[in-house]
Amino acid sequence: MLTRSYWCEVIAHTPDDGRTFWLGSHAAGSPRLALRWLRHRARHISDQLDPPAARPVLHWLGDAQAHEHALANLAHGAPYSHTIFEDAVRYLLTARPTTRSRP
Repeated sequence: MLTRSYWCEVIAHTPDDGRTFWLGSHAAGSPRLALRWLRHRARHISDQLDPPAARPVLHWLGDAQAHEHALANLAHGAPYSHTIFEDAVRYLLTARPTTRSRP
């Protein structure tokens, strides 16, 4: 039997020099748990940004409509991503459905 899970990742990318930094990953059992993990990581990122750069992140964290959209995408088998822009760094938060065999 196959069951759906969700693979979540956060990376930082510096477009000027093309470097990518892996900041973490997580396997979640539902769209809601995947989004919860992404929001938790976004909160960590916002805590490290200057206030002007953190404002859009804080807005996204409180945006119920954006979260419902993300949950619907994931529940229907589509990936979801959110990008945080900060001067020379882009933080990419992603979640995508996966399937795995269930014993």
